[in-house]
Amino acid sequence: MGIKTVMLTGDDRRVAEWVARKLGINEVYAEVLPHEKVEVIRRVRSQGHVTAMVGDGINDAPALAEADVGIAIGAGTDIALESADIVLVRNDPRDVPTVIELARRTHRKVLQNLLWATGYNAVAMPLAAGLLYGAGILLPPAMGALLMTVSTIIVVINASLLR
Repeated sequence: MGIKTVMLTGDDRRVAEWVARKLGINEVYAEVLPHEKVEVIRRVRSQGHVTAMVGDGINDAPALAEADVGIAIGAGTDIALESADIVLVRNDPRDVPTVIELARRTHRKVLQNLLWATGYNAVAMPLAAGLLYGAGILLPPAMGALLMTVSTIIVVINASLLR
């Protein structure tokens, strides 16, 4: 997915490094305290990266809040769930890539709809205001209202294609 993955855990270093090798994660911060997790996130962000933190415990809450995107595992502690931007319904961290892909697709849809609405309004509004009246082109108010409704329907249909 083009995402650099870093393991940031309070767990034992040997266990963390073993898990990281199994998952293909090259950068591991183990045996870190909650405030140290926040420091790592700030350091990674200062390098120009967008940060996301996945966690489920009390010790993860500060880092979940500090990250650009906090993702809590659904069975996590209340404070972790409250600190996160996204809560996975299932207790399965393998859902994280699905959430990221959905967020990317949603962002593309928002941009498409924004582009459509801006382009439409850039053309239709001056016509409705009578900008080309001198050239004999006038958009009647009823036609402007109808076209505005059609534009809204197009945006809604495009958004529903996200499914």
